[in-house]
Amino acid sequence: IRNDLNENALRALAVLDPIKVTITNYTEAGEILRVPNHPQNPAFGERDLPFSGTIYIERDDFMEEPSKGFHRLSPGKDARLRYAYVIRCDEVIKDAKGEVVELKCTYDVDTKGGQNPKDGHKVKGIIHWVDAKTAVKAEVRLYDRLFKVPNPASLDDADFISEINSESLQVRSNAYIESSLAKAAPETRYQFERLGFFTADRIDHKVEKPVFNRTVTLRDTWAEKA
Repeated sequence: IRNDLNENALRALAVLDPIKVTITNYTEAGEILRVPNHPQNPAFGERDLPFSGTIYIERDDFMEEPSKGFHRLSPGKDARLRYAYVIRCDEVIKDAKGEVVELKCTYDVDTKGGQNPKDGHKVKGIIHWVDAKTAVKAEVRLYDRLFKVPNPASLDDADFISEINSESLQVRSNAYIESSLAKAAPETRYQFERLGFFTADRIDHKVEKPVFNRTVTLRDTWAEKA
């Protein structure tokens, strides 16, 4: 199923655990980017993707104290926004509990659509995002394997219960998606770029309250462990 979805599912952007990013030197009211519905298959056409000076990125794509090999956003470092520009993190805003709630960034106007910075340095990290002004809040259900072992039939009764995966369903009720996804027909399939393959729920998905279920992750993690 993963191979079939990779070939046939439309691409879209969604952020499941958002951090607000304000691009302080972006002075335009906003713009529309034309992006492919499937980067490997031009026959799927293109879509409009709104962009403005306020966006959401994934919390996992920022580290205040980056570990070795982390090439996404961190203070004083830059990353490329998928289909858009290179941004650099200049300031980190925290709440009273010390949790990061906003990043103040600047963008490089010359890097639109994959262009390299004029100073020639390489930007290694590419992160996904959604436009905060137009994105729609959604419920995203992350389904995973029911058991922690590949073959639960091999377990005896004592081990059967202990090997149930307590995180086989995680619900992200504060996710944001491209606005066009709210109007998706039930059971429409997408790849949320960098996140996995998702389907609009057959019963619960509504324009006023979009609901998407994860069908499968991008990679088979058990196969990688084998």
